[in-house]
Amino acid sequence: MYYYIKALHIIFVVTWFAGLFYFPRLFIYNTEANDKPQVAKDALQQQFSIMMKRLWYGITWPSAVLTLIFGITVMINGNWTELVFKPEGKWLLIKLIFVVFLYAYHLSLHKIFKQQINGIFKYTSQQLRIWNEVATIFLITIVMLATVKQSMSFIWGLIGLILFIALLMSAIKIYKIVRKS
Repeated sequence: MYYYIKALHIIFVVTWFAGLFYFPRLFIYNTEANDKPQVAKDALQQQFSIMMKRLWYGITWPSAVLTLIFGITVMINGNWTELVFKPEGKWLLIKLIFVVFLYAYHLSLHKIFKQQINGIFKYTSQQLRIWNEVATIFLITIVMLATVKQSMSFIWGLIGLILFIALLMSAIKIYKIVRKS
């Protein structure tokens, strides 16, 4: 039974991340619709509102909840709770800290979602493009910690993460330059 629960956990992690990857893109499109003529703006924002509600409440939130339920069940049934505070479980503790931050990121998207549904646009499309990449950083970090485990050097892992973030931010800046020209 443990492996079925673990499989369900992984499946809902994947569907949750699908929502986390696409949802900020809808924020960007919704924000950029503000620059369109009024008729187009209204039509686009009405459509984006429908798409955001369906994605958020139909896929992303349920997947986040089921990921948490199945993840806790896997930890308990796999006796991972005993490992978390031992030296060889340092990777698990760090992973769980990143998971907590991932849920905080999820809640930040919910806040932006509520604002946009109410016609409040606090962030530019460029700021939202940067925020869109945060899920990628979490995905890479959490997967690396879950698979490489204690074999990963903390220092080299941190250096790799910082270099990846720098590369990602550079790509966003290059995209902005290309987009403007």
